[in-house]
Amino acid sequence: MRIDVDADIALDENRRNLIFIVDELRAKKNETTKLIPGLSGEKKALAVEEMKLLNEDLKEKEISLAAIDKSFFEKLSAYPNISHPSVPAGNDESGNVVLYMVGEKPVFDFNVKNHAEIGAKLGIIDEERASKISGARFVFLKNDAVLLQFALLQYVLGILVARGFSPLIPPVLVKERAMYGTGFFPVEASQYYKTELDDLFLVGTSEVSLCSYHTDEFLDIAALPLKYAAYSTCFRREAGTYGKDMGGLFRVHQFDKIEMFMFVNPEKSWEDYETLRETLEDIVKGLKIHYRIMNMCTGDIGTPNAKKYDLEAWMPSQGAYREIASCSNDTEFQSRRLNIKYRDGDKKGFVHTMNSTACAVGRMIMAIIENYQDADGNVVIPNVLVPYMGGKKKITHKK
Repeated sequence: MRIDVDADIALDENRRNLIFIVDELRAKKNETTKLIPGLSGEKKALAVEEMKLLNEDLKEKEISLAAIDKSFFEKLSAYPNISHPSVPAGNDESGNVVLYMVGEKPVFDFNVKNHAEIGAKLGIIDEERASKISGARFVFLKNDAVLLQFALLQYVLGILVARGFSPLIPPVLVKERAMYGTGFFPVEASQYYKTELDDLFLVGTSEVSLCSYHTDEFLDIAALPLKYAAYSTCFRREAGTYGKDMGGLFRVHQFDKIEMFMFVNPEKSWEDYETLRETLEDIVKGLKIHYRIMNMCTGDIGTPNAKKYDLEAWMPSQGAYREIASCSNDTEFQSRRLNIKYRDGDKKGFVHTMNSTACAVGRMIMAIIENYQDADGNVVIPNVLVPYMGGKKKITHKK
């Protein structure tokens, strides 16, 4: 959505002028209303006629103000957050900057296969039947892939709970205010599913539910940061992304995820943000998957983001890095919209909010299959997940 600042300033000036006119008409109407009972004869008739004209003029101006208010809100809600000085300038993904890489690329002495092909042959991913039931971009996880999902969830939640995150299972249907408040509406409105009868929206990330958790509340500054970790199913239309993915578990319409979310003291915002990034990296380091951290440019971060890191895992079958997690600091963008403030004695202000993927389950399974495949088409289980797999160390072809 393009933004015309000059046009929006002019719109705001017109809006302010109209508010002034409406306030004057209302004041005049109140004054006339008080005068009429004390009048009689011709004076009363003139006052009644004046009241009639005032009501007509006021009604017309109020309709105009409602329309201009709606337009102003829609335009203002499309404005992005102010980027942090460390965010590189750029128009699109070509402006993103590699900050560093972690680990080594796996070396294979055989031709590697795509995760979807391996999953189908192992009987753990079924796209064909899912497509028959629900259409493209849906999958069945089966057998050991299901066990692997729950192993990942236990592994990740264990780390997060130990670091002070409160686990939640949130609602996945939310009101429009939650979508606007978190900054996903209006810019990304086309990406989300709506239940028309109930006027509710399916979330594309539990960030929406988590951020809205403290809507219209004051938080004690001494209690910050508040740290939450939510597990939920998420839904996205993925409109406009066709031809940009590798099929299988990448860019599906329905997926499961653990999301980290923090409400923080603005004075400690950037320090806490780096701690959040470190938590994400520690999760992936434990799985021993080679990845790189990207500093996303101004043209490739979301509307609410002041800064965003992407964690991109190496995908051997593509010979490329693909995003499996992101970590964003949204400063006070969301808290202003949702009216979430801190109280520090007599001092009040808006908290800062930040979020990070802890485990996008489908993408993490995809990365494990690709990086842990062997020459026989089996998948080795990362060591940290073996205890959660009942001691199973490899997903193999069933005989």
